[in-house]
Amino acid sequence: MEGVGGDGSSAASALNQRRLELSKLFQYYLDKTTPHATYRWIGTFVLALLYALRVYYVHGFYVVTYGLGIYVLNLLIGFLSPLVDPELEPSDGPMLPTKGSDEFKPFIRRLPEFKFWYAITKAFCVAFVMTFFSLFDVPVFWPILLCYWIVLFVLTMRRQITHMIKYRYVPFNLGKQKYSGKRPSTSGSSPRAD
Repeated sequence: MEGVGGDGSSAASALNQRRLELSKLFQYYLDKTTPHATYRWIGTFVLALLYALRVYYVHGFYVVTYGLGIYVLNLLIGFLSPLVDPELEPSDGPMLPTKGSDEFKPFIRRLPEFKFWYAITKAFCVAFVMTFFSLFDVPVFWPILLCYWIVLFVLTMRRQITHMIKYRYVPFNLGKQKYSGKRPSTSGSSPRAD
């Protein structure tokens, strides 16, 4: 009788060990993609295109697409928002400068770029798999969903842009700024002859 119970626990242990190995392997390859942001985003856009083609050819799954759009909009707001919102949480830690005389503090996102990419990619994968199950193909009049999503997007982005202007932050890193110093005036002649 002990052998039967022992085999079951050893099989479960082997399965858990295999799951742990696969999880570590997946995390290893995920970590290797971290510095390759351009290629990661290209892959995600290809996945999004495949999803869009699938929905177009099937002529359905509009509720899934609407849910995906709302989720991506929510992720985008997190990506564009600072970690500490000066409007909600006055803190003693690093804050965004609100005046020209304030000290510069780097912009720290509430949702970092890698997590933003990973969440969007997972969402498109889940939505793509959902298109293979007719249970999720709820019949709806899709133009209403599209109009509602566009209105929601415009209102949300307007509020976010107003917040960005009010607290003077830009959530995008445009690279290191280069200063060339003082430029010579163009009205005078140059002492050097080129």
